[in-house]
Amino acid sequence: MKTPISIKIYSSVAQLPENWKDLAIDNIFMSAEYLEILEKSGPTNMTSHFIGLFQENELVGIALSQFLDLNKLESFGERDKCIKTSVRNLIFKKFCSHVLIIGNNMLTGQNAFIFSNKINKIEALKALKTASEKLKTIFKNKGLVVHVVTFKDFPEKDVPDFQLAGFQDLYQFSTQPNMLFDIPNHWKTEQDYIDALSKKYRDQYKRARKKADGIEKRKMHLDDIIKHEETIYSLYHHVAKNAHFNTFFLAKNHFRTFKELLNDKFLFYGYFLDEKLIGFNTLIKNGEVMDTYFLGYDDSVQREKMLYLNMLYDMIAYSINKGFKEIIFARTALEIKSSVGAKPQEMFGFMKHENSIVDLAIDKVFCYLDPEVIWKERNPFK
Repeated sequence: MKTPISIKIYSSVAQLPENWKDLAIDNIFMSAEYLEILEKSGPTNMTSHFIGLFQENELVGIALSQFLDLNKLESFGERDKCIKTSVRNLIFKKFCSHVLIIGNNMLTGQNAFIFSNKINKIEALKALKTASEKLKTIFKNKGLVVHVVTFKDFPEKDVPDFQLAGFQDLYQFSTQPNMLFDIPNHWKTEQDYIDALSKKYRDQYKRARKKADGIEKRKMHLDDIIKHEETIYSLYHHVAKNAHFNTFFLAKNHFRTFKELLNDKFLFYGYFLDEKLIGFNTLIKNGEVMDTYFLGYDDSVQREKMLYLNMLYDMIAYSINKGFKEIIFARTALEIKSSVGAKPQEMFGFMKHENSIVDLAIDKVFCYLDPEVIWKERNPFK
């Protein structure tokens, strides 16, 4: 009979056990280096904890938790100004301002946990549920009541495991899909991608590239990022505050810290017009997978130069040229990502409200918290 799983919760990367890195080897977003980025430059309204699962004193599982205090946000997003948005904001402040997430609210996809093959997955998920209760107590001792506990972002194939682990008392929800771009093995250059497009989307590609005439793309190093930090943050903040919905804003030193700690695994590209930085995008190398990260742009130039679309094409070209197998484009801007070839993968999560009465109506509350986005899937290939 297996020894019960024990749980340790760490508040600092310095406390992590030495063999944490052995479990995190296949996912950069569970590595100590990445977790240190969260610690040093995470959003000001976010507190991270790191969870270790042990069996007979051996580390057999690792997980990430994030606590969000939404009362500290300047805005939940300013794009939609309507009654429903006002109601949503009121609900958040009244009933959902303290959110505990098992997972990573800054990324799309399963970046919540990694279990070794020495542990039973169902038992490990039960242990994570227990860990969430321990975290609620930690915050209660600091005078902070956790309103909502949520586990996110999981593909459909993982859902039965959660059900077997006793998550039936949590509300199961589906959010906007993760947009994934699979790169066929026979594609070796950007031209292979262009050749695979249908005429309509090949014309779109040519039009976008022509519109970008005059823009210079530069790979930016740490010194460049520090030099342009004010402009970078301004460009990012403009895009972030005009999103449908936001639960955090990055710290100003976030990109600098990323580059310092992840070096060449973090790519930062600036787009210049007449020597002025008018946009940027970022990429993270995660094994054979390329993760797209945050970006920013000057809205007036973006429209005229089709800058966002050109950024997507640049990300695809780089990933093909460097031999990556997949690009994770994440959620948001679903239709334009679809138009360059990304496909939606439905993602699921589990949620429970501390207040039993509110929890009974959590499905109705969730409709306000994650409003449906209407979009049309495209297929740009022949």
